[in-house]
Amino acid sequence: PVPAEAVAALGTQKKPKVTVSLNGYRYRSTVAVFGDVLILPLSQEHRAAAGVQAGDKVEVTLELDLEPRTVDVPDDLRVALAGKAGALDGFDVLSYTMRKEYVRQVNEAKAQATRERRIAGIVEKLGGA
Repeated sequence: PVPAEAVAALGTQKKPKVTVSLNGYRYRSTVAVFGDVLILPLSQEHRAAAGVQAGDKVEVTLELDLEPRTVDVPDDLRVALAGKAGALDGFDVLSYTMRKEYVRQVNEAKAQATRERRIAGIVEKLGGA
């Protein structure tokens, strides 16, 4: 859990965007609310990079993250989104996390056919098919 005092010290809303420092590793995140408890998501990727495991007790440093959260959209995805009415606008209004997830799905495709199929699915979903 994240102490409420730590979030209050950031001087912002209850779910602030933060930069997390953990064992010398830094990453961007958002404080989340789970019931009445404030928590900090720590994915498997970030656990590995910080050298910690699920269940470890850790000490972290939080800093308010005021930088814009941008996602580098691959050209083929951007072109496909622009080619369907409403799809690019639909993509642009998504949360940073959702935009990042769609880009991850495209970038992690091993075969070109898989990449194209994933792009088509994203375009259909966001274009209001």
